[in-house]
Amino acid sequence: MNPIQLAHSPDADDIFMYYAIKFGWVDTKEYQFENIGLDIETLNKEALKGTYDVTAISFGMYPLIKEEYALLRTAVSFGEGYGPKLIRRKDKKLKRNFKVALSGKYTTNAMLFRIYYPEARPVYMNFLEIEEAVVNGVVDAGVLIHESILDFDESLEVEKEIWDIWAELAGEGLPFPLGGMAIRRSLPLNRAIEIENILIEGVKVANARKEELCTKLEKDALVRISDKMLKQYLDMYASDASIELSPLQIKALDRLYEIGYRHGLWEAPIKTEDYLIPKEYSELRSR
Repeated sequence: MNPIQLAHSPDADDIFMYYAIKFGWVDTKEYQFENIGLDIETLNKEALKGTYDVTAISFGMYPLIKEEYALLRTAVSFGEGYGPKLIRRKDKKLKRNFKVALSGKYTTNAMLFRIYYPEARPVYMNFLEIEEAVVNGVVDAGVLIHESILDFDESLEVEKEIWDIWAELAGEGLPFPLGGMAIRRSLPLNRAIEIENILIEGVKVANARKEELCTKLEKDALVRISDKMLKQYLDMYASDASIELSPLQIKALDRLYEIGYRHGLWEAPIKTEDYLIPKEYSELRSR
């Protein structure tokens, strides 16, 4: 067996997309996947160091690791009219240089937030601590991500949807790129293709057996939310649209990287398709 480190966040969408493989519902051929669960900003930082074979990342930081990692086509999360939320206390009016809690320097939402609010003063903390920090006045506002966008303290309200920032910057009604997967380039190309296909099948099986998988995840206490909220969250971020990148999603990623380039976040614009695994390699080898 070939061991493969598969690093993902402990959030419901990531757990859902990878645990069909963990539960043995997918043929993993000669590969043995080792699941590693870490929060997304930790994964982003580890990707900068090239730590894991396959890792979840925020799409907004991919240009920083493009030489070491290729993008995978599967296990992708996009917003469709929704996404992270900038929240504040209802009795709080924000100044131009307000102090804001973000879930990490390298997250996609932080990238767009800093572009839109250049005078704000970010502090970075674990996303699970952001809501409480806003409620207690430690910060003036915070950007909620993951499951926390569905239910937060009644003393808080939404100041700005990050989706609205994305729509204003990107235009054309494109879906909002949030997170995906990357694979280390040092792996042999034929193995990288096989691993991608296994992961695609894993997300496909998870969606085909969604009710069964959700029941098992809740029973085994592998997710932080349950029942209707779990299903609502998975419909948002781990649906059939997560199985494999579509042309529209690729266009949205290209726009995200164009926005980053225009605002000086990296030296050159990149085209997503140039950084995907070249599947045609398998066809050429079989001729």
